[in-house]
Amino acid sequence: MPETAPTLTVGELKSLENANGRAFTALLVVKKLAGKTASNGNPFLSADLGDRTGSFGCTVFSDNPGFDALKAAGEGAVVRVEGKVDFYQGRLSPKLARIAVVPEDELGAPGVIDRLVEVAPEDSAALWAEFNACIEGLGHAELRATVRAVFDEIGEAFRRAPAAVAMHHAYRHGLLEHTTRMARAAKALLPLYPEVDSGLAMAGVLLHDTGKAIEYEGTLATKRSRRGILQGHVVLGYQLARKAGMKCRLDNERLERLEHIILSHQGEPEWGAAVYAATPEAVFVSMVDNLDAKMGMVQRALRQAGASDEFSERLPGLSSPLLTRPLP
Repeated sequence: MPETAPTLTVGELKSLENANGRAFTALLVVKKLAGKTASNGNPFLSADLGDRTGSFGCTVFSDNPGFDALKAAGEGAVVRVEGKVDFYQGRLSPKLARIAVVPEDELGAPGVIDRLVEVAPEDSAALWAEFNACIEGLGHAELRATVRAVFDEIGEAFRRAPAAVAMHHAYRHGLLEHTTRMARAAKALLPLYPEVDSGLAMAGVLLHDTGKAIEYEGTLATKRSRRGILQGHVVLGYQLARKAGMKCRLDNERLERLEHIILSHQGEPEWGAAVYAATPEAVFVSMVDNLDAKMGMVQRALRQAGASDEFSERLPGLSSPLLTRPLP
């Protein structure tokens, strides 16, 4: 492969639809990696590789020179790949010729991590300040103290965490962004529904996904932690709220209703909810959560769309590709 092959981002690669066969190099994070066996008995690797501009899936067979390096690298490693641009059924599917793990000392070079790690589009410091203002705006003293106690325990992890491995707001500060945007939506919508206790609903918004600060781990690639696999973020968030509520002497009625918001916010048991929403506040928070999760998918797809793209790839959370071409 020519030494002069340009180093491209995933976003740049996806824009090269009419350049099949063009040589390139790329610096990428191994986001997902699974060993599999073909029908003929030969092993292969199914991998998702990406940077801050996007990701793509690829298959690396055992006869590929980079097979052993990729297998040894594992999820979360940074690799330098060389290959040729290719598309299959409209999706980027480059042919990889060489794969090499990037040593940790090279990752400290200026701009390298910034190039690799996708972050929330809004400034995280401003989001955190707005988020804390929402806590201070809670009028009920013990409820406010309960919410504050949770973030005294998990605040730093919460600020950095993604909101998902892949589905929505799946990038650094994504959990903070998702929760703050939910709080904005709640403020706008609560006046329409006087039956909903606004303070309890807002506390539920702020706490609903706190278990994800424990469920997810990893610096460059997100994976579920041991507790995340064994318990899940719904149960972990319930535990955080219950511990804080008892410590701050929140009355039993409010604590039970707050716990119920967390336990039911996923909406359906097959989506991870422990129970169906059965209070006005729980129904409200679940619907606002679903709205922002889906619009987060929409916004990310629009940000990553190429200038010539009409549709995104299929978004599992929407069960459809998204029309990304703007109105004239």
